[in-house]
Amino acid sequence: MRVNRILLSSALIVVALVIQVSVLARLHLPGAVPDLLLLTVLGLAMVYGHVGGALVGFGAGLLADLAPPADHAAGRYALVLCVIGYLAGLIKPDNGRLKSATGPMVVVVVAAIGTTLLYAGVGALVGDTAARHVGLGSLLFTAALYDLLLAPFVVPGIMALARRAENDPLADSNSQTKKADISTGWLSGGTGLRIGGQRGGLRGGLKVKAARVRTARAGRIKGVKRL
Repeated sequence: MRVNRILLSSALIVVALVIQVSVLARLHLPGAVPDLLLLTVLGLAMVYGHVGGALVGFGAGLLADLAPPADHAAGRYALVLCVIGYLAGLIKPDNGRLKSATGPMVVVVVAAIGTTLLYAGVGALVGDTAARHVGLGSLLFTAALYDLLLAPFVVPGIMALARRAENDPLADSNSQTKKADISTGWLSGGTGLRIGGQRGGLRGGLKVKAARVRTARAGRIKGVKRL
């Protein structure tokens, strides 16, 4: 990943995690907790693609696994967000821009349900049965509902910031493009002289000089005849 991608992703993930732990988790809403970290990963994945989405998801999940008050095995949420980021990055368009909001909203709902199922499935493999006591059905419904309500305020902004970072003039691709434009301008502008014009001017000057020489010779011949 590029340096600007790493810096932007790290800053957004840290801010999202702090808000989720210190604000959203303390709202004590029924069912699941709004997953701001998941929405951040989705927004970045839909701009960076499946590889970037997987890397961002893994880093975000690992940070969430290690941040207090985490009560599960480290790497559990990292695996879940890595898979979700990879799958979300597969719908990335060529120009990084989505034509409608329907696609991202569907992705948010599917990702919220998929994240809850994967997290509960991995927990069942390691002996964590907390999802059974809370009720998996209510968790799926509330997770999809909360994330869907929060997504319009988060995902478009995340994608806009990611696209702006991709167009950073300090990026390698843009700097190479600028160099190419400058070189093209030098080649097209040159020194302001045109080869065709130079040839025309030289030919015109030679013709004028030849005419003058002929006129002088004619005058000399006439003068000799008069004598």
